[in-house]
Amino acid sequence: ATTVRIERFVSHGHASPDGFWFDQDRHEWVVMLRSAAKLRFDDEIVEMNPGDFINIQAHKRHRVEWNTPDEPTIWLAVFYE
Repeated sequence: ATTVRIERFVSHGHASPDGFWFDQDRHEWVVMLRSAAKLRFDDEIVEMNPGDFINIQAHKRHRVEWNTPDEPTIWLAVFYE
């Protein structure tokens, strides 16, 4: 059976620590609900604004490069197999 997990994240000027990469076992579909952020992948940077979404395949390394420092950044993520 396929399992799905839905999470809401609230960031406050957060960026991933130097050298840290997410490398997850599950696919992740992410939509930006409020503010803005930049996600770094091995080969590109993707800017996310409200309404933007991205599907990140399992084991595609990524990190949060930047998000809006002066207001909460709100993301919705759906993790699936």
